[in-house]
Amino acid sequence: MKKLHLLLSIFLLTAIATFAQRGESRDFDPERLQAARIAFITSRLELSPDQAEKFWPIYNEYTESREANLKEMVALYPKQDQQALSEQEAKNALEKRFRIQRKMIDEEEKFVKEVAQVISYPQVMKLNGIARDFTRMIYQRNRQRRSSDN
Repeated sequence: MKKLHLLLSIFLLTAIATFAQRGESRDFDPERLQAARIAFITSRLELSPDQAEKFWPIYNEYTESREANLKEMVALYPKQDQQALSEQEAKNALEKRFRIQRKMIDEEEKFVKEVAQVISYPQVMKLNGIARDFTRMIYQRNRQRRSSDN
């Protein structure tokens, strides 16, 4: 389950980064994307205005930290030939990856405890799926735009 969550988190980060890179040449507006994300998640979680006011600072802090951890983990795997790594370099990279993963799990547990004071546990359970749905929607729209431009 932890591996699945990590893979989904990496996918989400990659999807957002890819969208941002592709969108820059087409007047990418990060503020507009963030506003759309807020509206989408708020609507799908059916947050009241009071809940949304408390939820978003907690969620934003968590996602910023998660994205920073994922970037740090991706940096452990340079694009050049990984077979060129020495035994010790590979061991160190793996140990660091495990430390980052443990940190991410600890931060997720902290996030769930904090956010569960604002929204219900069933809403917390829905959150990852809703975030993936948003990313999927952005990808689909981006694909549609590219295909209509051709």
